[in-house]
Amino acid sequence: MNAKPLDSALVWLRRDLRCDDHAALHHALSCARRVWCAFVYDTDILDALPRRDQRVAFIHAALAEVDATLRTWAQACAVPDADRVGLIVRHGRAVQEVPALAAALGVNRVVASHDDEPQALARDGQVLQALARQRIEWVSVKDHVVFERREVMTQTGGSYGVFTPYKNAWLKRLAQHPQALESHETRPLAGALAPLPQAMQGPLPSMGDIGFEAMTPDEIRMPTGMSGAQQLLRDFVGRMDDYRRARDFPAIKGPSYLSAHLRFGTVSVRQLARQAWDRAQAGSEGAEGWLSELVWRDFYHQILHHHPRVVERAFKPEYDRIAWATGPQAEAHFQAWCEGRTGYPLVDAAMHQINQTGWMHNRLRMVVSSFLIKDLGIDWRRGEAYFAEKLIDFDLAANNGGWQWAASSGCDAQPYFRIFNPLSQSEKFDPKGQFIRRYLPVLKALPDAAIHAPWLARPVDLAAAGVQLGRDYPLPIVQHDVARQSTLERYAVVKSKG
Repeated sequence: MNAKPLDSALVWLRRDLRCDDHAALHHALSCARRVWCAFVYDTDILDALPRRDQRVAFIHAALAEVDATLRTWAQACAVPDADRVGLIVRHGRAVQEVPALAAALGVNRVVASHDDEPQALARDGQVLQALARQRIEWVSVKDHVVFERREVMTQTGGSYGVFTPYKNAWLKRLAQHPQALESHETRPLAGALAPLPQAMQGPLPSMGDIGFEAMTPDEIRMPTGMSGAQQLLRDFVGRMDDYRRARDFPAIKGPSYLSAHLRFGTVSVRQLARQAWDRAQAGSEGAEGWLSELVWRDFYHQILHHHPRVVERAFKPEYDRIAWATGPQAEAHFQAWCEGRTGYPLVDAAMHQINQTGWMHNRLRMVVSSFLIKDLGIDWRRGEAYFAEKLIDFDLAANNGGWQWAASSGCDAQPYFRIFNPLSQSEKFDPKGQFIRRYLPVLKALPDAAIHAPWLARPVDLAAAGVQLGRDYPLPIVQHDVARQSTLERYAVVKSKG
């Protein structure tokens, strides 16, 4: 006797492109006798992207692995016609494709993981209404973070706006509810995976089928899919204890490099948090530091949930009074920043990194955002939008939170009068200029002491390195000390009561 309450369910994959430890898939396999999985290349999102995009290529590779894994699991469970089990992929508007697919399959329920981005919530609301008209149930479950929405609140029931007390409350809740890190098992339940109807069989769409250029693994620049995430995790586990010391130096292998996998859910945040929590409990300071980064991620997601206005406006409303630089000079400065032509080598090398690879080291994200906002006086939203366009790991909550932190307008942000000095940041975190030389080879022959500020270098050193400032490498577009004073004046409006 089968005690499952539902005949069939459809799992709609979005930010959870994996099979293991998957909340929505676990829910569906537990409650339905037949389960299908689907992904939609949503044209409401894709139509705004360039035709060559690392993120789309990353998703495409992840879906191929999900498709193959579902089939392998079904075969291992001796599902009838297991060779016809796989992932259903559609290309169109998700608000239309999901209800249509649910109706065609005749499912009782559609299951998906929460997505608290404002546009995603609006999309899900439309899907829910369409399903309701078809008498199909909609269920959404937590998967993308450890604690979400109202799970970690202040004693008065409000949301946290400062990280440290949030982190303390987060850690306390985890200690009280360790089951929050338990895996949502799926493979033992895979016998409920159902073969695809004949009309839905066939190969997954190619990149060309959805209007994008194909990219090789080398062009994506990181291991992809579930297996790629596990490969990176295995490598990082051996370095995790050293994370706190190594994380700030862009020339060495310090980070986990798992940010894109977290963004697209090719790895479970619960698995990562379990690794960090267990090692931190055993006394690893590096693991404790990395766990804090996962808590920051939850923190920014709950900020987005409780304060969706941050997508367009400052978390601290008084910071919307700031008059940002505009006009031809500001536009020229912005272009120089985008293209890595500011004359500050660490800033320029970092911008070359993001432009060439689609990723940027976290320390450098802080350096370049501070430079754009507080050296050039340009609205943080312009930098946020540039990162959103370029980063393979772009995540609205974290990107917005990071930029508002740099602008001092966000929750728990650095005070506006604390302004990163790009020269001292360079000397401290890339002391031998290794990172600068990697992305600015024109400067590679300069001595270590001169590479951070070529405009201060001895003429003999510049000549020996074959560098003529203004021809081979630009002079600084602003003087940091002068720019710092301008920033203090610009931010003075924050203190006024007007």
